Amino acid sequence: MLLTFVWTAQAQIQTPQPSPAGSVSSVVGLTDVKIDYSRPQMKGRKIFGDGADFLTPYGQIWRTGANNGTIISFSDDVTVEGTKVAKGEYLLFTWPGATEWTVSLYSDLSLGGNTADYDKSKEAANFKVKPQKLTETVETLTLNITDIAEDSKSANIQIAWENTSVKFKVGVDFDSKVMATIEANTKVNPANLIAAARYYHATKKDLKQALAWTNEYLAAGKNAEQFWNVHFKAQLLKDMGDKKGALAAANQSLEAAKKAASDFGYIKLNEDLIKSLK
Repeated sequence: MLLTFVWTAQAQIQTPQPSPAGSVSSVVGLTDVKIDYSRPQMKGRKIFGDGADFLTPYGQIWRTGANNGTIISFSDDVTVEGTKVAKGEYLLFTWPGATEWTVSLYSDLSLGGNTADYDKSKEAANFKVKPQKLTETVETLTLNITDIAEDSKSANIQIAWENTSVKFKVGVDFDSKVMATIEANTKVNPANLIAAARYYHATKKDLKQALAWTNEYLAAGKNAEQFWNVHFKAQLLKDMGDKKGALAAANQSLEAAKKAASDFGYIKLNEDLIKSLK
């Protein structure tokens, strides 16, 4: 009898949830950005608009998902639409509108989806964004981390449902973290010198220091045979205004690339660089 009771207590019947759980994450710069939410479906309902006929009426607070609401987290301090937001987890609330949405990040996760007890003093950020019309209908609420900037310093969070899309920008700062890593790791492992040099070049910090690190790296062992890093030196010298030095490095890289089993496109890269220097 006892065994029967235990089996009955543990047995469960699983069925599809009306608002299935969803999760999306991405690294932006060096910051982990993650969104956990429940995804309601349209199911023939009208979603955004004026009045009680709409599931999410304009001007009313929305938990921006279903069940316990949507949680967005950042592994580092960030800016959200220009507002500084400390690393951590936040509930995402919105107030949809025809021409403008209000968006807030809420610091007290225990509120869940209980919008009636919303306390404005617990907002970490509150800002307004413009909605856009979508050409195709999004049946299931979808949140995305998109539009990562070329310099990796920002990305957009997108809310898409029905025929509406809303985006807001998250900005990250990774420079101080990279600088601390360079300071520590180039001392422990000189192989990191070339990575440090490339970062200095990409961010235009100190090209002379970048060149010094590059020369130190290439002088070690057989590193000078790494035509891709010699090509980087040529680019660096060109940006420093040293055409003669850049030409010499580009030719060195070209000859090494020609001898390699695979040049990974560096023969053409060097040929194009050499042409630009003449």
